[in-house]
Amino acid sequence: MRMSFNRITLFLLLAFLANSTRLSAQYGTKTQEPKTRILFIFDASNSMNGKWQTTNKNEVAQRLLSQAMDSLRDEENLELALRVYGHQKYYRMGQDCNDTKLEVPFGANNAERIKARLRKIVPKGTTPIAMTLEKAGEDFTFCANCRNIIIMITDGIEECGGDPCAVSMMLQDQGIVLKPFVIGIGLDLDFRESFECMGNFYDASDENTFKKVLGVVISQALNSTTAQINLVDESGNPSETDVAITLYDRKAKKIAENFMHTMNAKGQPDTLTLDPVLQYQMTVHTIPEVRLDSFQLIPGKHNVIGVDAPQGTLEIRSGDYRDRVSFQSIVREHQDSSTLYVQRINESVKYLTGFYDIEVLSLPRIYLNKVAVSQSHTTNVEIPKPGQVTISHSGSGPCMIQVERKNSLEKVIELNPKSTKETISLQPGKYRAVFRPTGAKGVVFTQEKEFIIKSGASTSINF
Repeated sequence: MRMSFNRITLFLLLAFLANSTRLSAQYGTKTQEPKTRILFIFDASNSMNGKWQTTNKNEVAQRLLSQAMDSLRDEENLELALRVYGHQKYYRMGQDCNDTKLEVPFGANNAERIKARLRKIVPKGTTPIAMTLEKAGEDFTFCANCRNIIIMITDGIEECGGDPCAVSMMLQDQGIVLKPFVIGIGLDLDFRESFECMGNFYDASDENTFKKVLGVVISQALNSTTAQINLVDESGNPSETDVAITLYDRKAKKIAENFMHTMNAKGQPDTLTLDPVLQYQMTVHTIPEVRLDSFQLIPGKHNVIGVDAPQGTLEIRSGDYRDRVSFQSIVREHQDSSTLYVQRINESVKYLTGFYDIEVLSLPRIYLNKVAVSQSHTTNVEIPKPGQVTISHSGSGPCMIQVERKNSLEKVIELNPKSTKETISLQPGKYRAVFRPTGAKGVVFTQEKEFIIKSGASTSINF
């Protein structure tokens, strides 16, 4: 039977989709880019009527912000909103510290709506910045994959006794918004500190500067920038690589990027594309890990972030690499009791340069203190290849193996009292096995056997 053209087309389409899904899963195709939501907060307090350059602050700010809207009209994956304060009640009628309103809620293709609303705004009242920021947090409805950004344009400081810095920090700590941008129009330089704690502050001393600053801020809000992470060795060269690195959004306390550090074709750390708005924390997953608590990118530039991460290799061997050795080793930083890493025998692992204590989980334990790991060097630790002993007895009963060292006996292991035969791997040395049958009520029934374990050899003990 011949398939119809439509059925063949459907079959091929389904096959393509299935293969695309498989490839996405196999190669870790990235999730959809986050949506950017920008809330413009516009100061319409009475002071915006003040003369500035050839006209007044309000007219300049409205005109330049409207021009910015034109540049945003065709941006994809972008939603805009407008909140205004100080425009609903004349200051002569008494101070209204609740004078803030979301004039244009978030939506796509909102540029023309914002322009139209700006034309109707008349500066009248006071400056409730803290209250406005608090209300702004409610303007951003929940969105799991959004970048929420505030751009505030103002010419004055808080007049209602609120704490804009505290509110801004709360919104950032709760992951509601990224660090806000604040553009000061003709502000007194004494007010600078009041805004620097709120967010990324830009001082627009004249109309031309304001236009440039607004363009820079919008560019930062929309565009990513480049960076490279240099894992620096002891000679100061960025030679270390092949280490997983996690970047966190420091304020939102969530993972921003997770990748394997890679050298490019020129032998330099590969270039990353990152969001310049975020404040980052970084964990370099070396052993032990290296952490950078906070760093911020410079937008529009190639950023180089250097981290000291000199490494060497520790190799713990027992016999030939082809030998299957069941025990492992606990590696700790020197004079630190916490476990740093559990390393398999016959495995090579990179560590930061320094000194380490090793506990080999053999029978009996082997302790090696202050083992040095140096830059680009392999430290070989050789553990004797174990031998084996098979202990058999006709009935059940408690049985213990002891190692003899300098005329002293140390417990190594207790065998299963219900088992009549066990095979144990032991390090080379002189041992004793002590056994007493179940039901025997006197010490005189204790049986003891001495035996020698040789590397790679087997022996048997029969009670």
